[in-house]
Amino acid sequence: MADAVICSTARTGIGKAFRGSLNMSHGTALAGHAIKHAVERAKVDPKAVEDVILGCGLPEGATGHNVARNAAIRAGLPVTAAGTTVNRFCSSGLQAISMAAQRVIVDKVPVMVAGGVESISLVQANLNLHHFVGTRVADPANPMGPPEFEDSWLAKNKMDLFMPMIATADTVAKRY
Repeated sequence: MADAVICSTARTGIGKAFRGSLNMSHGTALAGHAIKHAVERAKVDPKAVEDVILGCGLPEGATGHNVARNAAIRAGLPVTAAGTTVNRFCSSGLQAISMAAQRVIVDKVPVMVAGGVESISLVQANLNLHHFVGTRVADPANPMGPPEFEDSWLAKNKMDLFMPMIATADTVAKRY
């Protein structure tokens, strides 16, 4: 039976929500930074990473749009690396690590990346009544400003990540 082992770890510092240097940091930037350094520390070729699984308690706004896939690209992993975001609320990161270990043991995947991500200052502060009735309007009195839906670096450098599903379907149909 194959074993799953943790070869390296990396994380951002723990910040105080709404204060400090990590305030207003996009989820893909935070997770991408940690993924990049974990892969480097493990001395693994980024092309060997098959899949990235990230847990996220609030996968919306700055941690939406499949934050795991976007963080993998932001980390410099190739587009061949898949990504999936898992929500199990407070145990999301641990669930992601468990799922990665299962993929290594059962599916014989050689290299996985797993962990968790949150951006409290860009997500939790923007949960308000407007969100629950179907409109996402930041409260003008909210000092955190409007919700961040897309990572500006990714939108500029990897705009295909935000392609609507119908355009994706058309592209796949043309190619295959």
